[in-house]
Amino acid sequence: MTHIADRDRPPQVLLVEDNRGDAVLTRRAFKRANIASDIVVAETGEKGLSILRREGEHAGAKRPDIILLDLNLPHMHGQDFLQTVKSDPDFKRIPVIILSSSSADKDVIGSYDRHANGYITKPVTTETYDDIVARIEQYWFTLMQLPPDQAPSAFA
Repeated sequence: MTHIADRDRPPQVLLVEDNRGDAVLTRRAFKRANIASDIVVAETGEKGLSILRREGEHAGAKRPDIILLDLNLPHMHGQDFLQTVKSDPDFKRIPVIILSSSSADKDVIGSYDRHANGYITKPVTTETYDDIVARIEQYWFTLMQLPPDQAPSAFA
């Protein structure tokens, strides 16, 4: 299997987002989309890392197929989370898409410098969220070929 949608389980999405309203809009957009997916929300970067590392209460967490990351998080900034994920050999191949309200050049450049796989400025309407999620699904779930070792044995 080389595409996320071809797997025998729903795509796993880790949404690292502290804004409840944005998390709800994103979840709703995924529910309305064509491919059923499991979304786990982490309100902080630290919680997102705990989920990835399967620590404590997250020991049974599934490996995400994709991470949607807000930059402006409490405590650990999204750029620091991104740097940590992309420098870890177990997680560096997980696509990380920045979904931020910032369109500042420094944020976009900083994200790509830390190896983000994409940068999307957050939409302001439900319809735009739906469109963005549909495009993420089309591109990342059905079009992009992933490396064969995407899921190390620790996450089998």
